[in-house]
Formats: sequence, structure tokens, C-alpha cells
Amino acid sequence: MKNKGILFLTQAAMIAAIYVVLTFIFKPISFGEVQVRIAEALTILPVFTPAAIPGLFVGCLLGNTIGGAALPDIIFGSLATLFGALGTYALRQKLPVIATLPPIISNVIIIPLILRYVYSVPFAIPLLMLFILAGQIVSCTGLGLLLHKAVDKNKHFIFKN
Repeated sequence: MKNKGILFLTQAAMIAAIYVVLTFIFKPISFGEVQVRIAEALTILPVFTPAAIPGLFVGCLLGNTIGGAALPDIIFGSLATLFGALGTYALRQKLPVIATLPPIISNVIIIPLILRYVYSVPFAIPLLMLFILAGQIVSCTGLGLLLHKAVDKNKHFIFKN
């Protein structure tokens, strides 16, 4: 039992660290009204391990903080990723493309409101929703499904649960 807890914490910490590094490396496209946050590809990982849920939340929280986001963005942007990760975990038995929908939906609902009301981005919320939708489809579905395919082939080496 003790080893399972250590494994869970290690997986969560590694996912959080990778999320932060990807957010920082791709900072120019990770923030703003038009964004493709490459780190959001990791939101497919709850399909393989529940440790991805806290890992993604903490990773997003730290990535937003290090990236210089405003406090409401740090809190609510991270919650969007948490809600998405929980949804992906709930849909883990479905087709992988279906499992990519919760982070897309949560971010499309939450992030435009942050952009409009926290950062005073002058675009209408429906337009911001379209911008976020496009970026999330690229990162969560496009890159996420590539990551799913790579991890699925090697899951017995990567996620020993």
C-alpha cells in the first residue's frame, strides 16, 4: 500500500513538472486571447492514471503563477484544468477522442471570462470562446491524441499501477 502512494505522488509530481516546463518553454503561445497551450495535451493522461488529476491541477497552478498570470487567472484557470482532468478521468473507458472533450469544454467556458473580465481583452466573449476552442482542439485533441497513442503503446512501462 505504501508503494502505491509513493507511485501516485511520483506520477503526479512528474506530470505537474512537465506541465510547468511545457508552459514555460511555450510561454509566447500559452497565454493570451489566442493561445495554444501545448501543456494541455497532458490532459489526456487521466485516461491512464488518476495521479494525472492533481498533477495537472498543480502543474497549471504553478505554470500560471510562474507565467505571471493574474490571481483570478491562476485560480480559475487552474480549476478549468482540474475540471477537465476530472471529466477525462470519468470518460477514460470511452474512445480517446471523447476523453479530450472535458478539458476543451471547461476551458472554453472559463478562460474567455477570465480574458474579458480580468485582462479586459476587448473582444466579445463568443469570439474569445472560438479562439480558446481552436487552441484547445489543437492541444487537447490533436497533440493529446498523439500523446495517447504513444503512451498507450508503452503504458506498461510508463504507468505501472
